[in-house]
Amino acid sequence: MVDNRVEKLADLIVNYSVGVKPGDKVWIRSDIDGRPLILALYKKVLQAGGLPYVTAEIDEVNSTLFKYGSDEQVQYVAGPTKLVYETTDVMIRVLAEENTHALNGADSNKMVLWSQGRKEVQQTYLDRSAKGDLRWALTLFPTHAYAQDADMSLEDYADFVYSACMPDMDDPIGYWKGVSARQERIIEWLKGKRNVHVIGKGTDLRLSIAGRPFINCDCKLNIPDGEIFCGPVEDSAEGYVTYTYPAIYNAREVTGVHLEFEKGKVVRASAQKNEEFLLKMLDTDEGSRSLGEFAIGTNEGIKKFTGQILFDEKIGGSFHMALGAGYPQSGSSAHSAIHWDMICDLRDGGQIWVDDQLLYENGKFVIEG
Repeated sequence: MVDNRVEKLADLIVNYSVGVKPGDKVWIRSDIDGRPLILALYKKVLQAGGLPYVTAEIDEVNSTLFKYGSDEQVQYVAGPTKLVYETTDVMIRVLAEENTHALNGADSNKMVLWSQGRKEVQQTYLDRSAKGDLRWALTLFPTHAYAQDADMSLEDYADFVYSACMPDMDDPIGYWKGVSARQERIIEWLKGKRNVHVIGKGTDLRLSIAGRPFINCDCKLNIPDGEIFCGPVEDSAEGYVTYTYPAIYNAREVTGVHLEFEKGKVVRASAQKNEEFLLKMLDTDEGSRSLGEFAIGTNEGIKKFTGQILFDEKIGGSFHMALGAGYPQSGSSAHSAIHWDMICDLRDGGQIWVDDQLLYENGKFVIEG
């Protein structure tokens, strides 16, 4: 029996998040274990008059590629993949991994090559999204792998997922419209501001947001959502940050990350675990040591770290920054093959000052616009 929350989530995504219209070419891309949500999305797209196209992926494909593939094979991107990035109107990505640790033993050099090979399609995706030519949404279907990472039963993890995506089960669209209005008040206050100073445990960082718009993340792109973000001025970051939570990229977990910035670039980096992987990813390309995103998490329903960035970056009381590529619509001109979000908890004494005014303290906004 299919959980009726799957149907509600599909409706939220198709009819609110991406707003499928008749004739829209819709790419539904999922790990194969997301079958119930794939089918629900497919039905909702058909009912909305869209033209759905489904691809289902297998966890072991990339681990096999990194083990047996030559450098040329690892960097290869098939023509149909490029075509769908260039021509689809809507992309819905469903995370539904069977094994989140499948790449733990992968060659990190091959992983860097893989990211480099996909730089062109990633930039196509970013550019088309910024222009409004591509509408996209990212969500997650609960699997045993995610539940184990979160130290929960599958039933409890499913409850966590659906309550974070749809806090008001009776009117999820109305709920997210309310979130949008509240966050817009903060964004209005931030307009015209120039300098940000973040203070926390092991963190003292300054950066510029001059001329950079903040984006209201209100369940139009990520499901669940709850953040505001901008693209910081590329050469402005000065100081250091120590990330509270493990930083996970391509299923590889790096803990105790400490980064030091000068003129917008990471000049020193260390980690308690998997430091070698961190350093290799920082050297992916010319832009991988720059910041592409500065964001504040606002989802009060997400209180704990679960090892899944879609949820963790939204933790109410946290801020996160992404190394590498930025989103053009946020004013960023940062280009890279990577976009690696790293999260820091500010609920215990942390502060965010903007133009010498206190905006955020102990995980709460003190100025509401």
